[in-house]
Amino acid sequence: MREVVLDTETTGLNPRQGDRIVEIGCIELIDGIPSGQHFHTYLNPERDMPPGAFAVHGLSSDFLADKPLFAAVADEFLAFVGEAKLIIHNAPFDIGFLNAELERLGRAGLTLDQAIDTVLLARQAFPGAQANLDALCKRFGIDLTNRTLHGALKDADLLARVYLELTGGRQAGLDLGGTVTTQAVAAERTVRPARPHAPTASEVEAHALFLAKISSPIWSA
Repeated sequence: MREVVLDTETTGLNPRQGDRIVEIGCIELIDGIPSGQHFHTYLNPERDMPPGAFAVHGLSSDFLADKPLFAAVADEFLAFVGEAKLIIHNAPFDIGFLNAELERLGRAGLTLDQAIDTVLLARQAFPGAQANLDALCKRFGIDLTNRTLHGALKDADLLARVYLELTGGRQAGLDLGGTVTTQAVAAERTVRPARPHAPTASEVEAHALFLAKISSPIWSA
């Protein structure tokens, strides 16, 4: 089963009011384990960076000035996503921005049917509790030391960990660059000696006496 954990950073909250994507990060999962394959790019939004957005992700207009336009990476992005299920935290937000970019190019958009929204999963699992990524990472004991600012690839990595917790628990070897190996799993097993099950002489004698008390046993018919 192939899934793609996806996150974006933007200049604001509304693509219909001129806000644009400035970063896309995707991590591939195969059967729930990161394959080591990922897609990551910064984008030139062709506009200024509002102070509020800069405070969230720290991506300045100067930094983004020489980065590619979305049109230059659209084919690579769509090829990476393919027909995989998209794991997204607040899927309508990210898909709305991606579809606005694709619409500018006259390309078909993504559908919400292709997405699994981890905000909804979290609210179903923990009704009334905070469902933002920081809160979920803290709930599951996922290290947030390096998350002083948002980042699409970094947040996709954190979301992959949260997603596995929400859908059945942490799996050994989960990280951006590796997969679980047979040797690694075997190394975690505790080997115990086999337990003896042969009856003692007194147990055999007691069993024979017990059988002798049974009248007309079916096994002797």
